[in-house]
Amino acid sequence: MLEELRDIMARLRDPETGCPWDVEQDFRTIAPYTIEEAYEVADAIERDDMAALRDELGDLQLQVVFHARMAEEAGAFDLKDVLDSISAKMIRRHPHVFGDGASPGWEEIKAAERAGASEDRSALAGVASALPALLRAEKLQKRAARTGFDWPDPDGARDKVAEEIDEVRTAATDADRFEEMGDLLFAVVNWSRKLGIDPEAALRAANLKFEKRFRAMEDIAGEAFKGLSLDDKEALWVRVKRS
Repeated sequence: MLEELRDIMARLRDPETGCPWDVEQDFRTIAPYTIEEAYEVADAIERDDMAALRDELGDLQLQVVFHARMAEEAGAFDLKDVLDSISAKMIRRHPHVFGDGASPGWEEIKAAERAGASEDRSALAGVASALPALLRAEKLQKRAARTGFDWPDPDGARDKVAEEIDEVRTAATDADRFEEMGDLLFAVVNWSRKLGIDPEAALRAANLKFEKRFRAMEDIAGEAFKGLSLDDKEALWVRVKRS
């Protein structure tokens, strides 16, 4: 199974008999596809589409095999090393299951691993810079909160959002507005976190709701939709929202 996929990728990457597109790829060119496939897995789960989830998990697995094959060609590691590494990590992080001792906690174990693997001793170490900005903001805030740097309740975070809105409104230059808008988005993530709401899930739901309502507006108006006035479009929006 996995070995078959590994062998298929080896053939695709063969410089003489493989696929030209696969041969010319490298880690950086494949990375966007890896991220895209992970999101497509999440989308299939969101839609509760098991057939699609099966296919998307296969596509995601292919990404792992692709990266491992390129690493093997470079003499860095191979697919077996990848699987051995994650197996060892899961056993290490679950001593209450695979060992005799009680687990100190998932986050505590990960923190100890980070401390041993990097010279960066910051509480923020290891939060990947390539994460989507919304998710990375939440992770940075959670890390900071573990040190005690956090609002004691949601009210402080809410007030910070109001403060940042004013700063966006009064910004004098495009550069200032850019910076303040970033601060506002960061503050909204913080407020969401303090309310116990996953900001990524909340925004994803809002996107879906907007798309559903907008498509309903288009269906009602037909070809005339684009030429409608803003007031007419707003009336359609209200009609769809009520229905």
